[in-house]
Amino acid sequence: MTQEQWGSLQQDLLKTVGQNNYKAWIEPLRLTELANGVATFTVPTNFIGNYVSQNFGDLIIHQLSQAGEDVQRVHFTVGRAAANSNGAASPSIAAPGKPSANRASAPATSTVASSKDDLPGAPLDTRFTFDSFVVGKPNELANAAARRVAEGGPVSFNPLFLYGGVGLGKTHLMHAIAWELQTQRPDLNVLYLSAEQFMYRFVQALRDRKMMDFKEMFRSVDVLMVDDVQFIAGKDSTQEEFFHTFNALVDQNKQIIISADRAPGEIKDMEDRIRSRLQCGLVVDLHPTDYELRLGILQSKVEQYRGQYPDLKIADGVLEFLAHRISTNVRVLEGALTRLFAFASLVGREITMDLTQDCLSDVLRASERKISVEEIQRRVAEHYNIRLSDMIGPKRVRTFARPRQVAMFLCKQLTSRSLPEIGRRFGGRDHTTVMHGVRRIEELRSSDGQIAEDLELLRRALEA
Repeated sequence: MTQEQWGSLQQDLLKTVGQNNYKAWIEPLRLTELANGVATFTVPTNFIGNYVSQNFGDLIIHQLSQAGEDVQRVHFTVGRAAANSNGAASPSIAAPGKPSANRASAPATSTVASSKDDLPGAPLDTRFTFDSFVVGKPNELANAAARRVAEGGPVSFNPLFLYGGVGLGKTHLMHAIAWELQTQRPDLNVLYLSAEQFMYRFVQALRDRKMMDFKEMFRSVDVLMVDDVQFIAGKDSTQEEFFHTFNALVDQNKQIIISADRAPGEIKDMEDRIRSRLQCGLVVDLHPTDYELRLGILQSKVEQYRGQYPDLKIADGVLEFLAHRISTNVRVLEGALTRLFAFASLVGREITMDLTQDCLSDVLRASERKISVEEIQRRVAEHYNIRLSDMIGPKRVRTFARPRQVAMFLCKQLTSRSLPEIGRRFGGRDHTTVMHGVRRIEELRSSDGQIAEDLELLRRALEA
């Protein structure tokens, strides 16, 4: 069969499959051989060959048989850009926004993956590395998983799904993985971008009729990293393309790393099949920071600032105060310290508690906890399955005393009430009793795993 005869059959296929399918899948095919019942076609990429084989293979065999050819199956090989209907070479694939170049004489294996310039991702922040990531109990599993993936070895869990609230380190870990992969495995094509950028490129490709460019670009990477994937929820077409991209990369054993602000099962308007796929790997929760981790982050930032502000002094207790008061968002915490150092440097003063409260008055007001003592008491009583009257009553048996001390500790941590006022809410107890209870729980938290877990569960429930 000549190319002219195949061209005529292509026009028959156009009537059957429609203009869009024809342009995307049938037009790029170039018939190279008919022998022993096998029709061999040259295609620009493996992806096109696989797709055509699965979706249009039987139709092509039928059309060839109708034309008098003895064909039982079709076979596809990756080669040069296929000739179009007028005999000219089809343009090769280029990344969206980049000029297309005619590469008909390029090697047969040439695809968009051959050049990292064809895979422009979001810029990486040089500050976000593993060395600058402060590790504590709330994020130690996420850090360990991220480091394992960053080694660039065999894919052990796919995808790695990191989730947590704002300012808990998801983006930091994503950037750290990308930096480490660039250093340790420069041979890998690593693409990091936000879900919003993925959606923008998808829409742009639809508008410019460059969907094949889009598909090839995202299927040619070795490691795909998508940040804040919750933003594609409710975007049906984008979810559809993300699903196919996800499947194609997993089938090729390529690593996928995804972050979101909540667990896959909690992302509203996300398709069930995507939610299921996201849950099939390792799902890691970055828990809200505890006091020790926040203090560690502050101490690390102070060390970084030493070079910039060598003569600046910070009074005892300031970092501890900030770690207690600004508890929900690490970005706010770091921003507060940056402002504090800049202000103290400009006015030439030591960073004291008074200066801290004056300089950060708006931040401290915004971070002031709105949780009431009564709510804490009720939550703790429910958690330990005791009556509220027993908690605040006079009985000193351990069954009631320990939950009482836990509640006192949480009142000190999560409210702005003074010790005497907290004591009054616990059956008129003296402030020294409250102080003793708080210290006792602080001691037990580091030695008793059950107490530490109870505190974390209660704190998260109260701050939710």
